[in-house]
This record gives sequence, C-alpha cells and structure tokens, in this order.
Amino acid sequence: MMIQTSMMGWDIGGAHVKAAVINTYGEVIAVYQQPCHLWKGLDQLQAAVTHILSEAPDWSYQHAITMTGELVDLFKDREEGVKQIITTMTTILPQKSCVVFAGFAGFLEPEQINANHYQQIASSNWLASTSFVAQKVGTGLFVDIGSTTTDIILLKDAKVQVQGYTDYQRLISKELVYTGVVRTAVMAVSQTACDQGQEIGLMAEYFATMADVYRVTGELNELHDQTETADGAEKTIIASARRLSRMIGSDFVPEELPRWQQFAENIRFQQLQKVQSACEYRIKNEAILKTNPIIGAGVGRFLVKQLAQVLGYSYLDFTELFPASANQTGLSISDCAPAVAVGCLAAELY
Repeated sequence: MMIQTSMMGWDIGGAHVKAAVINTYGEVIAVYQQPCHLWKGLDQLQAAVTHILSEAPDWSYQHAITMTGELVDLFKDREEGVKQIITTMTTILPQKSCVVFAGFAGFLEPEQINANHYQQIASSNWLASTSFVAQKVGTGLFVDIGSTTTDIILLKDAKVQVQGYTDYQRLISKELVYTGVVRTAVMAVSQTACDQGQEIGLMAEYFATMADVYRVTGELNELHDQTETADGAEKTIIASARRLSRMIGSDFVPEELPRWQQFAENIRFQQLQKVQSACEYRIKNEAILKTNPIIGAGVGRFLVKQLAQVLGYSYLDFTELFPASANQTGLSISDCAPAVAVGCLAAELY
C-alpha cells in the first residue's frame, strides 16, 4: 500500500500515551509508549506527546487519534474529557493534520465533531483494533490484555460483533474485563490466595500490583512497566516479592523467595481464570470459531497465547499481521495495537 504522507496513530490513555509511525508504504516503522498521568492535568498529556514527537522521525505526518483517557477523574464527565483531549492534541499537532476516530461513524476532522459524536469517540480504541483485525483475519476472537484492561471481541466474516459499545455496556457483556498485567492492584484480582498449602485472605490494601506478580513469575517485560510501584521502592524481583508478602501480613526474607513465587503463580492463575471465563462466555454457541484463531494483542498477550492453548484454538499474534514492519524502540507492534490500528485504518483513507 502506497500512501501520500506518513501517518502517526495515537492512543491517548489515562496512564499512557501510545503512538505508531507508519511510512508511505504502510509499514509500521516504530511504536512508542510514554507514561501520562492524565488525572494530574493536561500538562501531562502535552509532555508525553511532545516527548514522542521528539523521538519520532522528522517527517511530515497526518495524525489519527483514538482515546480512553476521557474517563480519568480530571474531567467531570466523558464529554468534557473528549473535548479537552482533542483541543490539547490539535494545539500540539500541526493544524489541519488531525482526524479523530469516532467508532462506527469513522474518522472525523476536529471541526466536524459535535455533541452527537462525543459518546462515539469516548473509549473507542478497542474498536479501532478490532476493526483492523477483522479486515485482516475475518473470523476469530480478539483478546487484548493490556496494563490495565482486557478487551474480548468476537469477529465474524470481517465484521466486529459486539453487544456493548460504551465501557458500561461492555462491562455487562464481558467484552471489557477491568484487569491487566501491570497497573491492576492485586486486591482487585482476588480476595483469597493459596500460601503454603492453605487458603488465606488478602488484605484490601494497595500493597502490590500485577506487575509485581509477573515480575516474580519472570514474565514481565520491564519496558511495559512505566508506573511507580505501590510502595515507591525499586522494581526488582526481591522488592516485588516483599510487596506481595505484605498482601497477607507476612514479613519477607530472601530465603523464602520460592514461597512467594508460588504465591505469585496462584494470583496469576486466578487472573487467567477471570479472563478465560469471559472468553468462554463470549464464544459459547459459536462453534464455527473452532476453525479460527484467537488473536492476541497487548502487553499481556502471553496470557492470550496460553488461553488459546487451554481452549483448543490456534493462536495468532497481532504482530504477525505486519510481516514487513520494523521495530526501532524495543516495544512490539502488539504492545501498542490501538495506536497501530487507528493509524493503519486512517492511512487507507487519507
């Protein structure tokens, strides 16, 4: 595919900004993730976007934007959040170079957006990813496990099949499971765990996150953890194990590291079960899917691969949809799937 200008796809989240650079041949040249504590103020967004622009190739770009950051409590409601994010982005980026993804309504230029579009724009990044994957794969189950949330979307005959659209609706339909492999608090995954052969209640305290769990199990890519730890201490296996020990009111000693590795494995199992249950709910009565893949994306897609094996499906990584593309930042295309997808979808139109 040859396009006239290079494209940058942007996924504006409440904790991270992700971006993808797509060249004039439709190849993904680089992806970026920058921490953005948007709940602290719009200056956080300005700083994150400016940093990514300074790292990206110095080309002329068209920009395509999707978002979930409108949900943060900086804004009184999602409409205000959408408005302020768009205003901020169009202030930073060159004039008349931006389009905004409005879900099933497609792409809109900022001056075209009115009150009827805010709900379509809000938290629609999952639809950018799934629309792109549906075009490429046709039929399957798309599962994106990120740092904070999990999207589970059915694809049939190159179309996205959804029961819900807003976050509220998707939480009901189990197409959105609010759990991830980095930022999610351990206390949000389970109330009990197994330790030394016995069940024990977990403290309802922000002592540890799932980043600690996956650091102790050896599965966390440190590039994916751009969030401060629960206690502000270092990001090491020992420090993570110590944070996990606090969840059951225990002191940590280094000689007991195998104990906390087993404890982490149990928490991991419980999170995996939660996602698996939602996947099974989405694919029940869909026998045709047995001949189609589960497509994995997000920083937690190592869990998606395991789920595919458990459920008896083939696995397809989102990255495999881009055989000719490069990786210049250490991050994977799959790590930033919505940014990549929104950029690719826009590149086909502009």
